[in-house]
Amino acid sequence: MEEKLTYEKAVKRLEEIVKKIEGGEMDIDSLTANLKEAKDLVEFCKEKLTNVEAEVKKCLDM
Repeated sequence: MEEKLTYEKAVKRLEEIVKKIEGGEMDIDSLTANLKEAKDLVEFCKEKLTNVEAEVKKCLDM
């Protein structure tokens, strides 16, 4: 059973990817796949933040 992705898990995974890239721990063969994963995670986080912002504005406008 696949775990549901949360904002916190996405950010943690992004941090792991960045750390490996910056530390030179990622080989060239996995770089493209990891960059694609990072792009998808950034899009996921942006969408989550946009949704939360909209919900907060809605609550404040009540």
